[in-house]
Amino acid sequence: MKILSIDDSAIVRKIIRGAVEVLNYELLEASDGLEGLQVLHDHVEEISLILLDWNMPGLNGLEVLEKIKKEELYSHIPVMMVTTESEKENIVMAIKAGAIHYVVKPFTMEELIKKIMECLGRGEMDE
Repeated sequence: MKILSIDDSAIVRKIIRGAVEVLNYELLEASDGLEGLQVLHDHVEEISLILLDWNMPGLNGLEVLEKIKKEELYSHIPVMMVTTESEKENIVMAIKAGAIHYVVKPFTMEELIKKIMECLGRGEMDE
């Protein structure tokens, strides 16, 4: 099972990689929206979840989310926004556009792991 992180911050992608590895998943990474859409296209059969930043150069996360949800090939893949955008109207906009979860930066590794498991329909981690 693979998770795609689309985020222009290498530091955030590194934190996400740590959380994904704890869950024994593989992480695919993209540093902007266009690259993210290309990685998604190349690996669509393997990707179980997309973690998407809002503020990126070029296509922003909301634009990427809208493109994902319009494309029948990708629209079934759950998307979680991982962003500094904490204003309620932005959260509502992302959920209306198709995001299933929303994590505001900064976040803890534990919080991220919990939200990823929720997105993938898994309960608490086995102790």
